Amino acid sequence: MLEKQYFIPEPEEFIAESPMTAELKKIKKVRDEEIRDVISGKSDKMLVVVGPCSAHEPAPTLEYISRLGKLNQKVKDKLVIVPRIYTNKPRTKGVGYKGMFLQPDPEGAADIARGIRSIRALHLAAMNESGLTAADEMLYPENTAYVEDLLSYHAVGARSVEDQLHRQVASGIDAPVGLKNPMSGNIIALVNSIFAAQSPQVFKYRNYQVSSDGNPYAHAILRGGVDGSGADVPNFHYETVMQLAEMYTGLQNPAIVIDCNHSNSGKKFRQQIRIAEEVMQNRRFDADFKKIVKGFMIESFLVEGSQKHDEVFGKSITDPCLGWEDTERLLCNIAEQV
Repeated sequence: MLEKQYFIPEPEEFIAESPMTAELKKIKKVRDEEIRDVISGKSDKMLVVVGPCSAHEPAPTLEYISRLGKLNQKVKDKLVIVPRIYTNKPRTKGVGYKGMFLQPDPEGAADIARGIRSIRALHLAAMNESGLTAADEMLYPENTAYVEDLLSYHAVGARSVEDQLHRQVASGIDAPVGLKNPMSGNIIALVNSIFAAQSPQVFKYRNYQVSSDGNPYAHAILRGGVDGSGADVPNFHYETVMQLAEMYTGLQNPAIVIDCNHSNSGKKFRQQIRIAEEVMQNRRFDADFKKIVKGFMIESFLVEGSQKHDEVFGKSITDPCLGWEDTERLLCNIAEQV
């Protein structure tokens, strides 16, 4: 039995409380176009969606994104850097810290209304601090309306990509949406999800029947899979990428982003460096590989690794991440090879 705890205002009320300024809207418009141009192939830059596994505290997240903003000035001719401000955390077993949206204080009680206000404040501060607009995971489709005006990139996770509502909402988002392959690693299911997200849809969203035109910038994220015994099966290698490239026939704007962590690395966070280097080597080796692999997703924070409780400033409390020094070096190396 569900017990109602309190009423959560409509998205429009939260947006009216903390609107974007005219200057930030201009920044976002330019950023959105830069990302679309990478996905469509109009730009030869690479997309790098990078940041902590979950943005559990505003202060270290802002410090991290401030550093990204400064790094962006060095590499902006080669890379489009999109900070991860991931505020919804999927849990394999359904329990544990589920992100700032539900739990604005990682050690405190659930408070969704406060969580939404905290997220909006964090995004606005990050834009003002760095000039960068961010990405988040669409874990709960109906929550998208609370932050859609702020985000330049949406990701649909491996546990969600076969869900009809996730696909349908992705079809109505104006920004690029990356869809991860399912936990099984099934590439056919991934292609079907991209097709659905790129297609016009009619569906129920919140209290309305809505229609969408389809999102031509919906694209693939390869994050590795898990076999029947629970072993990780990477899928960033040349053969899998080119197999997916062949299956992209008939879809708009073929594009693949390589997730360097998760089942590609076995969550061994330092392996992200090796994976990115191998992908860049394959881009140099094959023009077709280079044409379709448009970017990376990298988990990174101020301090490498992870911790169970929020004790070390800038260290992940969920999946382990690269530290800042390795991240800066990795992004500069990628930029040199674009």
